[in-house]
Amino acid sequence: MGKTYLLRTLAEQRSGFYFGATTATGTESLRQFGAALGEFTGAGAPIAFDHWDHAITHLFALGARAAEPLLIVLDEFPYLVKAVPELPSLVQREIDRYQTESSGVRLLLCGSAMSVMGGLPAANAPLRGRAQLELLVRPFGYRAAADFWEAGHDPALAARLHAIVGGTPAYRRQFLADDVPTSVTDLDDWLCRTVLSPLSPLFREARYLLAEESEIRDTALYHSVLAAVAQGHNTRGGIAGYIGRKSVDISHPLTVLDDCHLVTREQDVFRSGRSIYRITEPLISFYEAVMRPAWARLETDQAQQVWRRSTERFDAQVAGPHFEQMCRTFLLTGGIDLLELDTDFGAVGCGVVTDPHRRTRIQIDAAVTEPGDGGRAPSISLLGEAKWGTTVGVNHLERLTRARAVLTERGWDTSSCRLALFSGAGFSDALRRAAEHDPAVALIGVGDLYRQHGRPR
Repeated sequence: MGKTYLLRTLAEQRSGFYFGATTATGTESLRQFGAALGEFTGAGAPIAFDHWDHAITHLFALGARAAEPLLIVLDEFPYLVKAVPELPSLVQREIDRYQTESSGVRLLLCGSAMSVMGGLPAANAPLRGRAQLELLVRPFGYRAAADFWEAGHDPALAARLHAIVGGTPAYRRQFLADDVPTSVTDLDDWLCRTVLSPLSPLFREARYLLAEESEIRDTALYHSVLAAVAQGHNTRGGIAGYIGRKSVDISHPLTVLDDCHLVTREQDVFRSGRSIYRITEPLISFYEAVMRPAWARLETDQAQQVWRRSTERFDAQVAGPHFEQMCRTFLLTGGIDLLELDTDFGAVGCGVVTDPHRRTRIQIDAAVTEPGDGGRAPSISLLGEAKWGTTVGVNHLERLTRARAVLTERGWDTSSCRLALFSGAGFSDALRRAAEHDPAVALIGVGDLYRQHGRPR
């Protein structure tokens, strides 16, 4: 995400001390730390510490002697914790020691391993209650990513690109040296020479994202879980059935993946107790759906043949679900106001409406709901369906209309419910005519998702 770049720049501007840890033993890391601290203090030689207890005490003492608050940045802190497990306790001791005095230290502990960093201030952890700020550096949203990749002029290209590489800034600059696709027609060649090429740094990045999490040991099991989710088996039972395990056996892997922010669990807005899992990192979805099944061929430079046979799978398992998430994000980031929905603070989600009369299930890709309270029934402001590679027609509108009727029978307040149809491939003429005569119907194309101002067509 550019975390190290941000931290180094901050340390330079505030004349602070920056130390970036590496994968090393505790003794070697201590030697590296002493060398960095010696250079920072102008000692002329590395500072020799006998143990980390001495090093942390010395570090905080620098802040106590400073004329103004001293910024200290310890980057990739999980590497240090792995080599020196008692390090959080040593830091906690010094924080508590200087709490009663005028502490001159501003300490930033940073790391890429989400499970480790998230556990530092957790219950029963040494640093519990000592953190004044917990900041997660997130990837760019789909609009900012389009500008960053210079694809904002072409929404179709921007949407496809975001479905593959997401919003991680380093993938463009550090990984691909600013090699960017210029159009949708250029995307195939770009993919084959970058993400699908064994010579590209991005080729194995999805594997490395999983491997860097210290809580993940059996990577084969975790890849199988991710593959199940990528292929649409996104319930706990569906995942377990796909990988041939019992539901109870995958509780821990799902919890770890959730803690690592690699998957997220989303509650069905219509049925309490039912939830689905979604991969949060687009590159991992692309890897599991497109690259992993053909890994041997990709390693032998058959990218063009693999991609030619994977385009339908990409649309169904990668671009389609990603487009649905983009539509929900659109609603969360201004879409509710643009569509003038009758809601004060609507929750955005997805779910399944079961039609008992026709014995069918209607998938709702985007919904805006409000819970009932004070005797007021729960309400729905919007029901939406999103199709990436299909021209949306009147039949899709009829399905949403039927879902609204079923929810009305269940006691939901749908008096102000609008029906939204999202499409990456356009709308039929019949649907456009129907929408013109019904103000409750909204047609939203991929270009509308990227439009900052103005109402959708």
